[in-house]
Amino acid sequence: MAARALCAVLLLSVAGCGGGTHPSPRPPGAPGPVVVSEHRAGPRVLDLRVRSPALRGTANVRLLTPDGWRPGTSRTWPVLFLLHGCCDTYRAWSRSTDIARLSRLRHVLVVMPDGGDVGFYSDWKGRPGTRWETFHTRELPALLRGRYGASRAMAVAGLSMGGLGAIDYAARHPGLFRAAASFSGVLHPLAEPAYWSGLFSQYERADTVWGDPRADRANWAAHDPTALAGRLRGVPLYVAAGDGRAGDQIERVVGRETRAFAARLKRLGIAARTHLYRGGRHDWPYWQRELHRALPTLLAPLGS
Repeated sequence: MAARALCAVLLLSVAGCGGGTHPSPRPPGAPGPVVVSEHRAGPRVLDLRVRSPALRGTANVRLLTPDGWRPGTSRTWPVLFLLHGCCDTYRAWSRSTDIARLSRLRHVLVVMPDGGDVGFYSDWKGRPGTRWETFHTRELPALLRGRYGASRAMAVAGLSMGGLGAIDYAARHPGLFRAAASFSGVLHPLAEPAYWSGLFSQYERADTVWGDPRADRANWAAHDPTALAGRLRGVPLYVAAGDGRAGDQIERVVGRETRAFAARLKRLGIAARTHLYRGGRHDWPYWQRELHRALPTLLAPLGS
């Protein structure tokens, strides 16, 4: 949830609102993703429009390029994925934070892909052509390695819905991401399924994303970071959230979920850096601050 936080707050005040299988590999000979257009949006900002077989359509991806980057370069750089929240777009992180001014990010390729309004970084159960997880974890890394200087050293961070995506991707795809961070993330949706089903229903049928939370509980669990916590052993983690005591309903919910996730990690003996602060709102000043605090955890495993 991002600069459209007011929209998200209104939705959540009404509804609550950012398959247990992994993405299937692309069959031999099947078409891969194709860049259909590029647009230079700033001195280091390049926007791509990508035709994705997984999405059966196109999606936007914003790149914040490192020093020395050139189109078609043969040189490679480590990669940091930044995932947006509900009701926002690929523009969110560069629009609402200072990432373009951070010296530590001048030596990595920052990738900011579209994740859908309520894509929840998942291959949807109720719509085969909506496979955000496959797009982000299979199609996009291969595409970026082919022309845009991406190496295989990658980390991932996200806010709200994107926090779920960051932790899910690290857990569900061992070895793909060397570190992960969540800021005000949806880290235990199984604890409050009615809340998140209410959000889904603002855009889709409530069971479109992961199915019915009772009948398809196994699929919900397969996308619940707290349920997946045991898969994160050895992955450097940074996790932060407020408690919403300032009256922010969304932050109260994700704050509870983040604390449940952190407690689960502790019970499993899995190390993580945490910042579970009092107060706080579900808004960009907190997420920018937490990104700054998380960068050492995210970048050290990349050698940056």
